[in-house]
Amino acid sequence: MTSEQSTQGDHDGEDAVTAFADRVFASALGGIELFSIYLGDRLGWYRALADGEPLDAPTLAARTGTHERYAREWLEHQAVSGIVTVENADAAASARRFSLPPAHAEVLANPDSLAYLAPLGRFLAATAGQFPALLDAYRTGGGVAWARLGEDARDAQGDINRPWFLQRLAPALAGVPSVHSVLSRPGARIADVGSGHGWSAIGIAQGYPDARVEGFDVDGPSIAAARKHAEAAGVADRVRFHHVAGEALPDDAHFDVAFVFEALHDMPFPVDVLAAIRRAVKPDGEVVIMDEAVASGFAPEGDDVERIMYGYSLLVCLPDSLSTPDSVGTGTVMRQSTLERYAREAGFAGIEELPIEGFAFFRFTRLLR
Repeated sequence: MTSEQSTQGDHDGEDAVTAFADRVFASALGGIELFSIYLGDRLGWYRALADGEPLDAPTLAARTGTHERYAREWLEHQAVSGIVTVENADAAASARRFSLPPAHAEVLANPDSLAYLAPLGRFLAATAGQFPALLDAYRTGGGVAWARLGEDARDAQGDINRPWFLQRLAPALAGVPSVHSVLSRPGARIADVGSGHGWSAIGIAQGYPDARVEGFDVDGPSIAAARKHAEAAGVADRVRFHHVAGEALPDDAHFDVAFVFEALHDMPFPVDVLAAIRRAVKPDGEVVIMDEAVASGFAPEGDDVERIMYGYSLLVCLPDSLSTPDSVGTGTVMRQSTLERYAREAGFAGIEELPIEGFAFFRFTRLLR
């Protein structure tokens, strides 16, 4: 190797180090930004700014019952991060007026929008509070149960899913003739296994007024929240929720259709759950699993869906699953081959991907009898 080649190699190595250092620094900026979104969401600052008129720090603090000095620091951070705009940057610090652009308000302050992502801040903040327990789990093979993440994680998950389930779920299912025909049966009985905050059950009930929906979940506070949501939505007479694990479904339930929405990968015993569902659904009924639209197999050049799903798995789904002794430990990244294996072990003949597109990061799969 010549001295010129050696020098070039050193430069290339330095460039690679710099590039990766820049990436890590950018990640730090993104992490801090997401936690600042958590503050703005939980303290009501985004909602106040979304009401219309530009606000200075004293006014924002007064309207939200918060401290002016913190509000000012947060507003300035949001401005230098490009999240809010300031109309009089040269004014005294307490007199500067800040606005939340309409497009940003859609994402951060409109809970009915399909683009609503403010709950991500709450979700990640909840996981950050469990890092000591996560470290212990990673060392010992134990887990961190979903219940330990608390209200922020539980509500954030529900709030992220809410607009999708209420606005898109029933129309998406109506576009699949085999599923739609079963849902349209007079007095159809529907099971929603892993129902969480209940928005999927409520969305289906609103789209199919003759149906009755039974939601099942192992998380007590989620069941309580789901009952309140159903009452507020005016469907509590047709939507009921039960604090019951999926594997404990009654064998003689005679459901016309059963769904598992973004929950099977969390379950410690998915084969047992699917077997219970197979027994509980009529022979001419349907079973549909909605789970993450990950790639068919592992590849190091994974896309953003792979990256975010592995992230959820590291911090939440795998530790939650492994918190139950003898769990299979699926993790968030459940490939279709894994789902098919679970389905066959539970007595199904196979799986069939449904032609439902445009539903965020999710894939719908029908289990075959």
